[in-house]
Amino acid sequence: MYPGTFAAKNPDKPALVMADTGETLTYGELEARSVRLARVLREAGLEKGDSVALLSENDPLYLVAYWAALRSGLYLVAINFHLTADEQAYILDDCGATVLLSSTGQAGRAAAIADRAPGVRTRLLGAEVDRSIDESSGAPLGDQPAGADMLYSSGTTGFPKAVRPPLRDHQVDEPGSMYVALFQPMFGFGEDTVYLSPAPMYHAAPLRFSMVITATGGTVVAMRRFDAEQALALVEQHRATHSQWVPTMFVRMLKLPDDVRRKYDVSSLEVAIHAAAPCPVEVKQQMIEWWGPILFEYYAATEAVGLTWITPQDWLAHPGSVGTAALGVLHVVDQDHPDQPELPVGEDGLVYFERDVMPFAYHHDPAKTRQAQHPRHDNWATTGDIGHVDEDGYLYLTDRRAFMVISGGANIYPQEVENALTLHPAVYDVAVIGVPDADMGEVVKAVVVAAEGAEPGPALERELIEHVRARIAHVKAPRSVDFVDELPRTPTGKLVKRKLRERYR
Repeated sequence: MYPGTFAAKNPDKPALVMADTGETLTYGELEARSVRLARVLREAGLEKGDSVALLSENDPLYLVAYWAALRSGLYLVAINFHLTADEQAYILDDCGATVLLSSTGQAGRAAAIADRAPGVRTRLLGAEVDRSIDESSGAPLGDQPAGADMLYSSGTTGFPKAVRPPLRDHQVDEPGSMYVALFQPMFGFGEDTVYLSPAPMYHAAPLRFSMVITATGGTVVAMRRFDAEQALALVEQHRATHSQWVPTMFVRMLKLPDDVRRKYDVSSLEVAIHAAAPCPVEVKQQMIEWWGPILFEYYAATEAVGLTWITPQDWLAHPGSVGTAALGVLHVVDQDHPDQPELPVGEDGLVYFERDVMPFAYHHDPAKTRQAQHPRHDNWATTGDIGHVDEDGYLYLTDRRAFMVISGGANIYPQEVENALTLHPAVYDVAVIGVPDADMGEVVKAVVVAAEGAEPGPALERELIEHVRARIAHVKAPRSVDFVDELPRTPTGKLVKRKLRERYR
C-alpha cells in the first residue's frame, strides 16, 4: 500500500493536518505532488541509490519529499533544523546529496550550508520547491523502485552518524516495507486511524510512523513542537485514535495541574505508543491509571538492528520491561567480553539482535559499523544498550553503556537514579552523570531543574539525596545535586548527556 491507493479511493481525505494552522494535505495532493517531485529529482540527475537532502521544520513538504524519494529509489536525508550550521553542513556534505530541498522557513539556513557542500548541484529552497513541482509533469515515472530514509543519529553520545539501510528490491506500490509489515498489525493502523505526532519529523520514529500511516490510509496530525496541554487539547479536537510519545512527554503531562488534566477528553485514544528511552515504572503506572491500558511500548533504534514490543497487559505482568523480540533474536553478552557465552537470565549485559544479515551500515564509517557488530557473529548488531532478560524472554533496559558510572569499581547506571527522582514533586527535569573524583574515580551527580515553587539549595539537595537512598542502594545515590535552569534535550525529548558531561569533565 502507498498513498496512491487512497488517492484513487478518496482524494479529498486529509493525509496530513498541521496542528497549529489547520493546513491540510489531502491524499490526492500528496500523491500528485510526490509524483511531480519524483520527476523533478530524476530530471536533476538522481538515480536509484542516490540521496536527496531536506531541511525543514514539520511541514507538508516533509511527506511530499519523503514519498517522492520512496517512489524513486532514493534515500531521503532529513537534516535536523535544530543543529548548528557546522553540524548541518557536515551532514549535507557527508551524505553526498546533490539536491537540497528546504521549507520556506529554513531557506536562508539551507542556502548557507549549501555553499559549504560542493557536491550540491541543485537547490530548491522555499517557494522554488513549489514552483518546480507545479511546473513538472504529473505522469508517474515508468519505474518506481522503493527508496528509504538515511537518517543521522541525534548525536546524544557523539557527532551525528548516518545509518544507511540496504534498498529493497520492489516497486513503491508492491508489498515490501518492513515498517508497514511490522507496525500495521502491531498497532492496528488503518483508514480510520487519526495519529497525533508531537515530535519533529527529522527523527526516525515520527518520520517512519507518518509514512506507515499514509501508506495505510490514516491521517497524521503533526505538531510543530510539543506542549503538554496543547497535546491533550489536540487529542480531544481531532478525536485522535493513536499517538506516539517519549517518557519525558508523559512526565510533562503528569505534572500538569489536576484540573488541567481533567479538562480534556482523551477517551478517543485506542493506542498510545511510546519509545526512545526507558520509561520509569511509576510514570507508566500513572499514565495507565489516567488513560487506561492503552500504552504500547517498543524498543528500537534508527539503525533498525532489531525491535522488541510489549502490550499494556504484558507490561502489567512484567513491569519495567520493553517486551520480547518482534524483529531479530535477542542476545545479552558480557559488555567487557562480548565473545564469551551469553549471560544467564537476570544478569545485565550488552544487548545484541541477531538478524539474517547485517541490517545497516554507518555511512563512510566501516570501523564504526564493525564496532556495532558482534566480534564472532557478523549478523549480530548492537547500539550500545545494557539490559537483561527474565525467564520469559522479556527484555529490561538498564542504561546505555556510554553513560555507565564506575565508582570505586562499582558499575552504576544513571537511569535507575533518574527514575527514582523523575516524579519527585520538586523536580521538573533531571539528569544523572558521573563526575571525576580523586578517590573513587567517579561519583554520581544529579543535575536538576527545580519545579515551579521549589527552592533550589542545600535543603532540597539533602531531601533529594535521601529520597533516592530510600528507594535504591545507597552506593548508587548521588553524592551531590546541582540545580540548573535547563537541561540539554533534543526536541524529541532525548537527553544529550554528552553536552552535560563535557561541562564537568
